[in-house]
Amino acid sequence: MKKAIATLLAVGLAASLFAGCGGSETSSAQTAEGATSTAAETDAPLEGEITFWHSFTQGARMDAIQKAADAFMQENPGVKINIETYSWGDFNTKWNAGITTGDLPDISTAQGTGEVVEMINAGVINPMDDIVDEIGRDRFSENALADMTVDGAVYGIPYYSHAQVMWYRTDLLEAAGLEIPQTWDEFYDAAVALTKDGTYGAAFSCSPNDLLCSRYLNYYVVSAGGSLLNDDLTANLTSPEAIDGINFWVNVYKNCSPAETINYTVNDHATLFYQGTTAFDFNSGFMISGVQSNTPEIAEYVRCAPLPRMNADDPVYSAETSHIPLVEWSNTEHPEICKAFIEYLYQDDNYIEFIHAVPVGMLPALSDIATNEAYLNDPTIQEYADCVDVIQEAVDNGHAIGFEHGPTPQASYLTSQGVIEEMFQDIITNGTDVETAAKDAEDRLNEIFDTMIA
Repeated sequence: MKKAIATLLAVGLAASLFAGCGGSETSSAQTAEGATSTAAETDAPLEGEITFWHSFTQGARMDAIQKAADAFMQENPGVKINIETYSWGDFNTKWNAGITTGDLPDISTAQGTGEVVEMINAGVINPMDDIVDEIGRDRFSENALADMTVDGAVYGIPYYSHAQVMWYRTDLLEAAGLEIPQTWDEFYDAAVALTKDGTYGAAFSCSPNDLLCSRYLNYYVVSAGGSLLNDDLTANLTSPEAIDGINFWVNVYKNCSPAETINYTVNDHATLFYQGTTAFDFNSGFMISGVQSNTPEIAEYVRCAPLPRMNADDPVYSAETSHIPLVEWSNTEHPEICKAFIEYLYQDDNYIEFIHAVPVGMLPALSDIATNEAYLNDPTIQEYADCVDVIQEAVDNGHAIGFEHGPTPQASYLTSQGVIEEMFQDIITNGTDVETAAKDAEDRLNEIFDTMIA
């Protein structure tokens, strides 16, 4: 709720941020082939200071960003780029507070398309169509740009993409004589069978400070042909598909999951698989780097498959795709520097070096980079090429949670308020009837929608 309140404050205060916009028209651009060109309307050199907030706290990604900034400043001696790094959760708190204090960046990342919608709703970021066109609009997938387009304007540029798939341990399945699950029933039976000798079949985590319950319930509901939002953008937690999904995941928690996951966040949850405690998990390609860092001896047994379906002959589907974007803030006094630096980040060498910081975890948002020999010439990408194919198919066919209705504030609030997570905690901890808890959570979400969205 704190996030929602901060965003509401943003709507009323954002107008004061627009007064500082201005600057010259100089930019460096990149052609579709990746060569650098100059798209300047004046010959004046870039001059000024900007601040870039990002959430790439891991060393390799942080280093790649800093290296690109240092090189850009060397090429443009009149420019200073101040880089500040925040965790994803701290970043959301930081920018919401910054609306009242004036402490905001010039450019930043965002935690997926849902946060971009929050920023659009608050009126604090600029359209970026000119930058998209300079980089090459046709290099991005239509779905990725659509998830960040409101009223015909693109407000975020995908920097990398990933999607949720099912991860499993080939050695554990083989030892138990089990096949890779294709349906939810097969997944559940396999998870129960593998819950023994200190290993859990799967974890189900419920911290209201994260979105895992929303994510997992969405998988199930989408696979049944439903949505967590109705066509009128009201919450939908009481449909037959949603009730079945709630019961399914409660059973997973009771019969396959460590009890302590009732309060686990995304990082706590993922670490269980990284360290070999769970046999199945649902995550993006970041799973590979996590396993390699924590338990490298099991990395060769880690593979992924599409999300389970209701029936084995149902088509493969995608329930959650994420495009981590770059955005330009409306308070910037140097949009020309923001534009030039963002385009610089997408130059082939800079872009591939960044993507290689977490190979397979970060898939290129640029279609031509995905087939670029320099990109493909990475040992992890080559070793897990089959996983890349599974994830890429999900990326190509999916949207963010709730975005099957387009980029809406309702979709953002659906996953950011912890309501679905608290519902599961209530059912599991207090024994509240599923239908009652679902109706209460649905009503709470609709109240938030009515309060926060004009």
